[in-house]
Amino acid sequence: MSITAQATRSGEWWAVEVPSIPGLFTQARRLDQIPDLVEDAAAMLGFEVNASDVKVDPALSEEDRILVERVREARAAAKEAEAELSAASRAIVSKLRGEGLTVRDVAIVMGVSPQRVSALAS
Repeated sequence: MSITAQATRSGEWWAVEVPSIPGLFTQARRLDQIPDLVEDAAAMLGFEVNASDVKVDPALSEEDRILVERVREARAAAKEAEAELSAASRAIVSKLRGEGLTVRDVAIVMGVSPQRVSALAS
C-alpha cells in the first residue's frame, strides 16, 4: 500500500501530513527521515505502514519545482548522451584497432589515454 506524505518547510523543520491517515502529523529535519517517522506515527494511530511504501512529496515553490524539473531533464539528457558517446567510442576503437592502429595511435586520434582505449576495447 503506497501512501503519500506531504512535507512543507517550516523554519528548519519539515512539517509532515499524511492525508490518507486522519490525524497523522509529524515533523522531520530531513526528507530522508520522513518514511520512518510516518511508519512510527501510523503505528501509534493503529495503522500498519511500511516505511518503504511512503512516498515523500515536498512542497516547493513553483519556481523551485521548475528548476528541479530542468535539472532532472538535463540529467536524463546527459545520461543518454553518455550512453551514445560510450557506444560510439567503443565502435570507433574497434574499427581503428581492426584497421591495425596501435592502442597508442588510437588514443592520440581520439584524444584519450591509452588506458581508456584499452578499457573501451574490452
